[in-house]
Amino acid sequence: MSGLHHKPAHPPPRPGGGALPGRAAAAPSGPVGLVRHARPGHELLLMPGQLYFGREPASIRTLLGSCVALTLWHPQRHLGGMCHYLLPERHRSHGLPADGRYGSEAIALLLDLLARAGTRATEYEVHLYGGADTLPDHVQHKTQVGVRNIELGWTLIDQHGFQLVGVDVGDNVPRTVRLDMHSGEVTMRRSER
Repeated sequence: MSGLHHKPAHPPPRPGGGALPGRAAAAPSGPVGLVRHARPGHELLLMPGQLYFGREPASIRTLLGSCVALTLWHPQRHLGGMCHYLLPERHRSHGLPADGRYGSEAIALLLDLLARAGTRATEYEVHLYGGADTLPDHVQHKTQVGVRNIELGWTLIDQHGFQLVGVDVGDNVPRTVRLDMHSGEVTMRRSER
C-alpha cells in the first residue's frame, strides 16, 4: 500500500437521500434543450432537440431531416428564435421538465419565453421547415415521423396565431435553415441525398 489516501470528490449520500447539513438540496432541473446563452456576434448551431430565443447571436443555423424547425422573428423588437424538434409529442409524466425534442413542448417553451419578453405569438413572423421522409423507399413500415412533425407544426401555428411567411416541408431531402438575427431573414437550402 502506498500510504496515499484519496478523499472522495463528493461526500457519500446520506441515508434517506436528504441534503447534508449546510448544503442546499439540488434544484430541480430546468427545460431540456433550452440554450440560455449564445456568443454575441457569432452563429449559433442549433442541435436536434434544442431551442433558442433572444437576440444575442448573429445568426442561428440548423440541419434538418425528418425533424422540423420553426423560426420566429419579431420585426419591430428584433427578437427571434428557433426550435428544432425530433418528434411531435410524448406522454409527459408529472414533474418531468419540458423537453425541446418534442414539438408540443418546444413550442410551449418558446411561447413562455416570448411572453416573458412582453410579446404575443401574433406579432411574430414564422417559417416552418423540414419533415423529410429520410427512410429508404424499400422500408415497408415507415413511421411517418416527418409527416407527423409537419402536422403538429401547422396545428400549433394556427392555434397560436403566428404569421406564417415561409414554408418548405416534406419531400425526402435534408435542409439547412439559417435565421439572420439582425434582419430576420431566413434562408433555406436543400441538400442532395
